[in-house]
Amino acid sequence: MSTAVLAEELAARLPRRVRLDVPFGDLSTYRVGGPVAVLARVTNTAELEGLAEVVARHRPPILVVGRGSNLLVGDGGFAGVAVVLEGEFESVELPAPDAEPAVRAGGAVPLPVLARRAADAGIAGLEFFVGIPGSVGGAVRMNAGGHGRETVDVLRTAAIVDLLADGAARSARRSVEQLDLGYRHSNVSASDVVVSAEFDGSRDDPAACAARVAEIVRWRREHQPGGANAGSVFRNPPGDSAGRLIDASGLKGLRVGGAIVSQKHANFFQADAGATAADVARLVTEVQRRVADATGVQLVPELLMVGNGFDGS
Repeated sequence: MSTAVLAEELAARLPRRVRLDVPFGDLSTYRVGGPVAVLARVTNTAELEGLAEVVARHRPPILVVGRGSNLLVGDGGFAGVAVVLEGEFESVELPAPDAEPAVRAGGAVPLPVLARRAADAGIAGLEFFVGIPGSVGGAVRMNAGGHGRETVDVLRTAAIVDLLADGAARSARRSVEQLDLGYRHSNVSASDVVVSAEFDGSRDDPAACAARVAEIVRWRREHQPGGANAGSVFRNPPGDSAGRLIDASGLKGLRVGGAIVSQKHANFFQADAGATAADVARLVTEVQRRVADATGVQLVPELLMVGNGFDGS
């Protein structure tokens, strides 16, 4: 693939929306990572279709970036196209007062925004999203969850565009059953873009919804750290908590370079100023090793690590 030719063709379709060699730290809650070869920002369906025509012809590696809250790109960067949705993909459509309580949201909508907008309209059931620092698209792809609920519990359908498919086969609406949602799993592929999703809710008093949102925010601030992290690093093993296992193994405060296991929540790893993606990746590996030695449990990362340079090269 010629990056120059690909970027030129994309720029013709997306004037002023294509940039080269963008540091992934600008797109990530970890604020680390090497350059993305081509970054394309897409604001509407027509632009997304134009981008799809180009990438389907060149077939570069694809990275769909939402809030960057579950991604780590290596210090060597990502030698492909990163796609960020904006514009019409940031809209939330709420039901009329006499309509069924379903909410439609674009793939780029931050989950806390979805939770608050639904709560303000008296739509209950989506409050748990306020504690997840991702996007609607990321929630569908990872079956994001928290506070006893998961995306699968409230999702109806998702509209998806496969950037590497041809023509008529490119766009599809998948039901929740067709998405094969499991614990932090779906069949949404790396080249799939979740452009929108529809969620089920129920009618309730807006003040009651707002109170539940406020309680989740209060709990999160009390129990989870802020700063440069990507939320939970590891999936919870069956019947247990990754954070508990890491804590029980005496690993709070463990440091590798500029990356450290949080003292507040052991399944959150912080990246200090000057940290590298390699620091974070090595900390992930070291915690896995020590927890396995201490407990016999092999933790599985929830954090998605892509690109080049995790070996420090």
